[in-house]
Amino acid sequence: MNYIFPKLKKDFKNDDSISNKIYQLIDKLTEETILERDEFLYILDNITKKEMPYLNDSAYNVKYKFYQNRVYLRGLIEISNYCKMGCKYCGINYKVKTIERYRLSIDEILECCKLGYDLGYRTFVIQSGEDSFYTDNLLVDMLKRIKKEMPDVRVTLSLGERSKESYQALFDAGTDRYLLRHETASRRLYEYLHASFMSFDNRRECLSNLKEIGFQVGAGFMVGSPTQTNEDLVEDLFYLKELGPHMVGIGPYLCHEDTELKGNESGTLPESLIMVALVRLLLPKVLLPATTALGSLHTIGREKALKIGANVMMPNISPTENRALYEIYQNKICTTDTSNQCRNCIEGRIVGVGHEIDLGVGDHIDLERVTEND
Repeated sequence: MNYIFPKLKKDFKNDDSISNKIYQLIDKLTEETILERDEFLYILDNITKKEMPYLNDSAYNVKYKFYQNRVYLRGLIEISNYCKMGCKYCGINYKVKTIERYRLSIDEILECCKLGYDLGYRTFVIQSGEDSFYTDNLLVDMLKRIKKEMPDVRVTLSLGERSKESYQALFDAGTDRYLLRHETASRRLYEYLHASFMSFDNRRECLSNLKEIGFQVGAGFMVGSPTQTNEDLVEDLFYLKELGPHMVGIGPYLCHEDTELKGNESGTLPESLIMVALVRLLLPKVLLPATTALGSLHTIGREKALKIGANVMMPNISPTENRALYEIYQNKICTTDTSNQCRNCIEGRIVGVGHEIDLGVGDHIDLERVTEND
């Protein structure tokens, strides 16, 4: 296993002086919500399994302070696996010829929303590859229909990079949240992982535009991607602190053998969970998903994430026949479950680790208070 964090290896014998410094840095981060670059790097370079319980408990306690043991559920609808982008790690990028492509009509998307509503969800996450089929006019019509039929829901879009004018039109039509992972805050790594026509600067500009318009914004990054370093991960932490997103999606890099990065090792669960915990301490009120990628990497990966600070899960309510085709990475879990089965499974997993589901709209806590005061 190729760990980014070298001292997580099982055979490493820890030094008490190193452990004590890591504990002190975790306490400092908990209190001040920021560290110096060299302090973050010290944790990543030196943390071992001995110190992880302290980090995990610190992160969980911060989550509990604001959200208790509630886990917000969002119904996920993957509407298209067409994509014009060239992310070298992604199994649905435009170069991949081995996958059967699909896209849902607006009527089909509405049916998924209605099914999710009947299952209790009050937030829908509508996700796609970057598919030019979904024009602003088409999406505005979809949004207006959703909000007319289900006015008490939140709608989250995750459709990739678009113009500021497009984002504004989607916001005006009723979109509440927009998820756009920054992928990595390292220009070098971004350019390694993406096609030459993709722009590191444009990605950041999109996130800035989303915040300026007024969306609840989600960013995020992968852990363990090829050539990634601890310095790169420190840059992710500083970028997130600067951006101040409402949600951060963190998951392991999972290798897809039909992509340009085939043959690389995937990221690991311990590394991914360390970054989840650090982001909880960095952004105490942030919404943190226990991602499907964590569950695909390890049988109880999502449950482990809940116990260290995650507080969102996204059961899939896409048509079952399409789920296996949305193959960003291979061996994705839950592709054959019905929406009802997925809902019951998720609830069982959440309750099984001492948490409870929250079927409200699940806003960031600061926005909940604004709503209550309006």
